[in-house]
Amino acid sequence: MSSIPTLLASRYGRHEPVPAIAANAVVEHLLSHRSVRAYTAEPLAPGTLEALVAAAQSAASSSNLQLWSVVAVEDGARRALLAELAGNQTHIVQAPLFLVWLADHARLRRIAARRGIAAEGLDYLEMYTMAVVDAALAAQNAVVAAESLGLGTVYIGAMRNHPERVAAELGLPRGVFAVFGLCVGHPDPAALPAIKPRLPQNAVLHRETYALESQDEAVERYNATMSEFYAEQNMAVGGDWSKHSASRISSPAKLSGRDRLKAALNALGFELR
Repeated sequence: MSSIPTLLASRYGRHEPVPAIAANAVVEHLLSHRSVRAYTAEPLAPGTLEALVAAAQSAASSSNLQLWSVVAVEDGARRALLAELAGNQTHIVQAPLFLVWLADHARLRRIAARRGIAAEGLDYLEMYTMAVVDAALAAQNAVVAAESLGLGTVYIGAMRNHPERVAAELGLPRGVFAVFGLCVGHPDPAALPAIKPRLPQNAVLHRETYALESQDEAVERYNATMSEFYAEQNMAVGGDWSKHSASRISSPAKLSGRDRLKAALNALGFELR
C-alpha cells in the first residue's frame, strides 16, 4: 500500500498542498479507494458475500428500522441482463458478484400488518429518504470490507434507469426499490485505475457556517487538476470538471430517464407524500 502522503497527493492533485492529517491503517485503506471497472475471472473466496453483508449490517440504521435489503446476483445471464438495463456496462458481467441495494419498505409494512398496526408513516418522503440513506450506509460498509479483502468495487447508479424492469427481473415486491448496484470482484492488475482526485478540502469543509462564494478559487484549481487527470487517463471529457458537471444537470434529459423517477416509485408501491 502507498504511503499516506502519496495517497493524499493523488487524492487532491499537485495543485493542492498535502494536508496534515491524523492517520492510521484504516485511514490509509480508505484513502486508497478507487472505482474498479475491469475484473479477472477469479471467483470470490467462500464466505466473502456473507462477510460483506455482515459488514453492511454493522452500519448505522435510522431508528434501527433497517429499511434496506440487498439482492446478490451471481448468475451470469441475469448479470448480463442487468448490464444491458444499465446502459451495457460490461463490468457488471465481468464481476463475479453484483449486489443490488434496495430501499425496502415491504418488510416493515408486512411486520406492521401481521401485528394489526397501520403503516401510514411509510407513505411519506421522510421514510423513503431514511431507506435510501440506510442502503447507502450499508453499501459503503460493504465496499470498505471488500477492499480490505483485496477486492475491487464500483457503484452502478444506472440501476435506476429502468426501475420497473429491474424490479421485475429481481422479483421485487411493492415497496422495494433498487437504489443502486455494486460490482465486486478481483481487480484486473493490467487495468488498475488511478486514484481520482477530489475537490480541495476548502471547497467541501466549512467551519461553523457555510460559505459559498469562497469556494470559487478552490473549484478553479480543481478544474486544472481534473483536466490534467483526464489527459493522463486518456479520458474523452469535453471541457473541464465544472463544464462537465454543469452539463450533467442542465436538463432532465441528461439524467438518463431519472426525470420519471417519481412515476416509477409510485408504480413500485412508494406512494410518497
